[in-house]
Amino acid sequence: MLSRNQLRFAGRNKKNSLSTDCFYMYLGGAQHNKGTSTRCALLSARRVGSDLLSFPLLSPPPPAAIPSATMDRSGGGSGDRGQRAEDGRAHPAEPPPGPEGTRPAAAPCRRALLHCNGMRYKLLQEGDIQVCVIRHPRTFLSKILTSKFLRRWEPHHLTLADSAVASATPTGYMENSISYSAIEDVQLLSWENAPKYCLQLTIPGGTVLLQAANSYLRDQWFHSLQWKKKIYKYKKVLSNPSRWEVVLKEIRTLVDMALTSPLQDDSIHQAPLEIVSKLLSENNNLTTQDHESIIVAIAPLLENNHPPPDLCEFFCKHCRERPRSMVVIEVFTPVVQRILKHNMDFGKCPRLRLFTQEYILALNELNAGMEVVKKFIHSMHGPTGQCPHPRVLPNLVAVCLAAIYSCYEEFINSRDNSPSLKEIRNGCQQQCDRKPNLPLRLLHTSPDLVSQEATLTESRLKPVIVTSNEIHVEVERNNTANQKMTANVGNDSEPNLIDCLMVSPTCSTMSIELSAQADRILGCYVEILKMLSDYDDWRPALASLLQPIPFPKEALAHEKFTKELKYVIQRFAEDPRQEVHSCLLSVRAGKDGWFQLYSPGGVACDDDGELFASMVHILMGSCYKTKKFLLSLAENKLGPCMLLALRGNQTMVEILCLMLEYNIIDNNDTQLQIISTLESTDVGKRMYEQLCDRQRELKELQRKGGPTRLTLPSKSTDADLARLLSSGSFGNLENLSLAFTNVTSACAEHLIKLPSLKQLNLWSTQFGDAGLRLLSEHLTMLQVLNLCETPVTDAGLLALSSMKSLCSLNMNSTKLSADTYEDLKAKLPNLKEVDVRYTEAW
Repeated sequence: MLSRNQLRFAGRNKKNSLSTDCFYMYLGGAQHNKGTSTRCALLSARRVGSDLLSFPLLSPPPPAAIPSATMDRSGGGSGDRGQRAEDGRAHPAEPPPGPEGTRPAAAPCRRALLHCNGMRYKLLQEGDIQVCVIRHPRTFLSKILTSKFLRRWEPHHLTLADSAVASATPTGYMENSISYSAIEDVQLLSWENAPKYCLQLTIPGGTVLLQAANSYLRDQWFHSLQWKKKIYKYKKVLSNPSRWEVVLKEIRTLVDMALTSPLQDDSIHQAPLEIVSKLLSENNNLTTQDHESIIVAIAPLLENNHPPPDLCEFFCKHCRERPRSMVVIEVFTPVVQRILKHNMDFGKCPRLRLFTQEYILALNELNAGMEVVKKFIHSMHGPTGQCPHPRVLPNLVAVCLAAIYSCYEEFINSRDNSPSLKEIRNGCQQQCDRKPNLPLRLLHTSPDLVSQEATLTESRLKPVIVTSNEIHVEVERNNTANQKMTANVGNDSEPNLIDCLMVSPTCSTMSIELSAQADRILGCYVEILKMLSDYDDWRPALASLLQPIPFPKEALAHEKFTKELKYVIQRFAEDPRQEVHSCLLSVRAGKDGWFQLYSPGGVACDDDGELFASMVHILMGSCYKTKKFLLSLAENKLGPCMLLALRGNQTMVEILCLMLEYNIIDNNDTQLQIISTLESTDVGKRMYEQLCDRQRELKELQRKGGPTRLTLPSKSTDADLARLLSSGSFGNLENLSLAFTNVTSACAEHLIKLPSLKQLNLWSTQFGDAGLRLLSEHLTMLQVLNLCETPVTDAGLLALSSMKSLCSLNMNSTKLSADTYEDLKAKLPNLKEVDVRYTEAW
């Protein structure tokens, strides 16, 4: 160490303007002010939305005079009063070389003055270096270090472990590892007469010298050793805290150390976060004020780093317990923004997703509620028309899907009210309160009589009917024509969504009632999906992410969810871009898409087909005006198309005309029904006449007397039936199915005008006693009548005794009494097949 006289002499030299002591004092004060100002400026900087303020330390001297490095403390000779400096301070500069041709005289060893001028280093975990160990009394240290004849050097591959420095070949000097707690000091050394790039590690009873190949590698070892030593110390100090005010001070010092370290590595900021995370996980009795103080202290580290899993749990707890805390807005907002912008896979870090979910719910708890959430979503998108961060949308969608899934987790885990996918595939059903299915009761067995009930049952499919509190689910069956068209589809594929929602007709109901908290979560995240669909640049990717329908079947069976999500599907249907509206279709054959779910008869339809019509319109206006698309409609959605055409929808009228023009329909009866549907409205009649001018054989087909079989689409009304029957000739109609429609007894006035009618299916309609009495007076030739699940009573059923031609009668789930049943059996001699299950007569 230079004496004060030497320092005064050196002060006269123009190349060295500051003494060693003054340099330390000046820089030490600057470092102290920087750490204090950083903490004081945190919250104010966050409130104004600016980055953390940075304060310059000291204008560095010219690079030629001051090499780049740092050291731990000032000189340590026996006669020196050495002043300790904070970690990361600059060191006194080496004396400049003398005039050319001269050699400086030997001088006592001194530490090199190294100032951090922006150099960054990668944290070393291991590497090759030369090692020399000197055992000596501390009083002779300066003499030994200035000697030209040091002991031999040994090459070692050193590893900087968590607690010690160890060698890959534990022999010689490094036979035993050196614990960080045993290292008293780490210094940078240089020799003027024999320069070597060395580090000095002071240990009890000696000194360890490490010689690197160059100055940069030496500085890298120096900073890495310093960092490992300090982190080891903080782990021990914060592992068993006694006073929390001291712990908070240590955390702030740890954060400042990480922020000012010249090391540039992910672990530099992650290590302090993991230490704090472990501290919080082991101490659950902290007060709310302690929570907020710790969060504020570590906030600077969170700006550029994801919080570790345990810290995410701590943040989630704070969001749930204190959603209105200012810490949520000031500290968590930039953290969540970074997660959404840079996270690549929530599957590897699910707690980041949970933290993001809880943060958004905390925003929703504020006074402004969804307005705050909307502003947050807008801030993630940015003010321009194109979001500059491609990861934001998929990350937001992943958070929304996980949150919506959690709302139905209770139902998903229990599966008490619906069968699992495996049970559906295996044909198994869960036990219900209602009685199991039994075969029909035959009064007179006749092998020649084909079960008309089975034919009628197979002719129609009842869709899922969703109400606000319960879901009535009944089995749907395809008609014979549809079965032929779908015969080529494999039976081993996964069940589609509608199939997943179906249970046996004997099951009563499946209730979906969410708790108040789950209902709030559902409303918040469905609203976010709506916000995402409003951005034009996000809509194509959003449609692609939602095309496979990634929601649980319980959500699709919940009326509130499908009603709210309908807005998103409408946005897809209104978008003119093919990449958007094509996502309304299923991802592959045999699977249902949004087009199927929101069509009439689908589990989510609640608007009598308005959304379905708009979806068909946009698809037909695009590249889907093809025979393949029309075939798909004819196979699966012919009934809804005819119903909407019957109500005057121009798009559906055009669809039916194209089906006739392209010969999509092979069945004559179906063709005649389509023709009758077209002629029931002015727009349909006009389009059909234009079609007939091109294809006269269609006109000839209708003149033959009309269809013999007719099936009205589900949800049809009395007005729809009257409009259809008044549009053409139905004198040959023998089989009419009104199953699962909304017809009432009022339609009987039109039914009695069908003289050839022999089979009538009124399953699950509102047809009552008044209609039965009218039918019994006029349709005396009726042979098959299905009244299953209708509101008829004994008063109307007794009138059937005049219909002597009845041979099959289904009164399942009606208000039939035993006496009325016995009376009917006596008065109907041709009655051979009857179903009275779930009645008093059963």
